[in-house]
Amino acid sequence: MRLANRVAIITGAAQGIGRIYAERFAEEGAAVVVADINEPKATEVASSITSLGGRAIAAAVDVSDVESVNRMVDSAVEAFGTVDILVNNAAIFSTLKMKPFEEISGDEWDKLFAVNAKGTFLCCQAVSPVMRKNQYGRIINISSSVVVTGRPNYAHYIASKGAVWALTHALATEMGTDGITVNTVSPHGIITEIPRETISEEGWRRNLEEQALKRKGDASDLVGILLYLASDESKFMTGQTVALDAGLRFT
Repeated sequence: MRLANRVAIITGAAQGIGRIYAERFAEEGAAVVVADINEPKATEVASSITSLGGRAIAAAVDVSDVESVNRMVDSAVEAFGTVDILVNNAAIFSTLKMKPFEEISGDEWDKLFAVNAKGTFLCCQAVSPVMRKNQYGRIINISSSVVVTGRPNYAHYIASKGAVWALTHALATEMGTDGITVNTVSPHGIITEIPRETISEEGWRRNLEEQALKRKGDASDLVGILLYLASDESKFMTGQTVALDAGLRFT
């Protein structure tokens, strides 16, 4: 198994794509910390994993709160002894209100940055001591293709995910000396079971027209690259952004 004897914290893991990440990481041998602001759902996911023979615990976390994030990491170390992998999946997106940037309030801007950008920063900061001590770590940040392509009415979201992209570059240079890799996955056009207001049917139609691959993506299209970045197969790769966008743009 690709992640045997590894310990992974996955934020936003109680539902949607995050849940699938947690389940697949467990199938590949990792002990998983199912971290989410929704503790009952996180507990449900952790129980499902353990019922199938995997190792998992639930951790209630508000990624925008430093004390909550530190408790999450402490829980991981207490349960499993260490932290090897961090997937920063928690974000505000499905409930995002699309609007012209002139109509975005300062409070809306701050809320998005508190979770999407600051939350990623705090989680990376919290796992750093244990990863540096072990001289090993895999950090995977989740950004978005709209950072590059742009979209109207997403200014607050695009800016917050652009910050994640830039943070990845900064941390890769700072943490590489201790054997820690930091990479970003930048998805586009992924459907989940979670209803969202961020794209209309017309938006999906436009996406498919612009993509080289003429279909919507799902979690199975993402989880493979996350497993690669979390494993030793990617040990010589850091500071990179992997675009999973059906050929929306070429690099």
